[in-house]
Amino acid sequence: MVSQINFAWLEITGKCQLACEHCYADSGPQGTHGVMRSRDWRDVIAQLSGQGATTVQFIGGEPTLHPDLPDLVKHALHQGLRVEVFSNLVHIADSVWEVLERPGVSLATSYYSDDPDEHAAVTRRPTHTRTKANIAEAVRRGIPIRAGVVDVRDGQRTDAARRQLISLGVDDIGSDRLRQVGRGVRHQEPGVSQLCGRCASGVIAISPDGAVWPCVFSRWLPVGNILEATLTDILDSPAAEEVRGNLRIEFAKRRQAIPEAGKKDDPCGPKKLCDPQCGPACGPACNPSCWPHGTGPCSPKGGCQPNYD
Repeated sequence: MVSQINFAWLEITGKCQLACEHCYADSGPQGTHGVMRSRDWRDVIAQLSGQGATTVQFIGGEPTLHPDLPDLVKHALHQGLRVEVFSNLVHIADSVWEVLERPGVSLATSYYSDDPDEHAAVTRRPTHTRTKANIAEAVRRGIPIRAGVVDVRDGQRTDAARRQLISLGVDDIGSDRLRQVGRGVRHQEPGVSQLCGRCASGVIAISPDGAVWPCVFSRWLPVGNILEATLTDILDSPAAEEVRGNLRIEFAKRRQAIPEAGKKDDPCGPKKLCDPQCGPACGPACNPSCWPHGTGPCSPKGGCQPNYD
């Protein structure tokens, strides 16, 4: 029985204008669009729609650097999918603004500080002014936008960053912390402890080279390649089922280790996995606000995508 997919990250490029010190994808100016071509991504999108998926997120790298992004967004909409584009908002071409304004499309970005120098220390590029201006432009155009404030440096002005986002008109603001994957690795190796606990089923990520992962953070757990097999065959494979089963076991152990959180898998209830007061033992599940418009764990739709890039 193939696993039902509700949401997919489509990592269409590893190329980015920035070289963020914590980038889980290790993307940057030296990155490439990989071996996946536009026809491959279109086929993936059609397969996802056939699987019953409701939402896809175009991510990177910086997805707006991919020349086919506007056409891929249109194709996803034509397939009946909702679309989110996760961008650093350094530069948005007119053709991208046009598709972002279409019904069914939303925008997400990461934000680090109200201080341009501190922001640049994280992104390694002086782009705060442009990102801030394009956030304001998205609000002006009426494009649904959410922002994630990612805490990666000691003493970072995250509270001030949130206040600045509010002043710009952003009302969907989440938070996340450093995840030790890619350039984010500090004193730990990438592992299950870096995952939020929601990637055992219902979500999938696909890389610029066609690799299929449980999510964008679990890059060490490929379950197949979309250039070599259909999505249905990959999801129904013994390798995929083994990975999903192992993740479920690990996440169940995590819930049992949290006082009062093991009774129900209910992140919305008091004293459960995402209670802000539950402390460091809660692990990554308490840190991200990773639920896009209308698709959170407390909404009928469900879904998962991180406020992180």
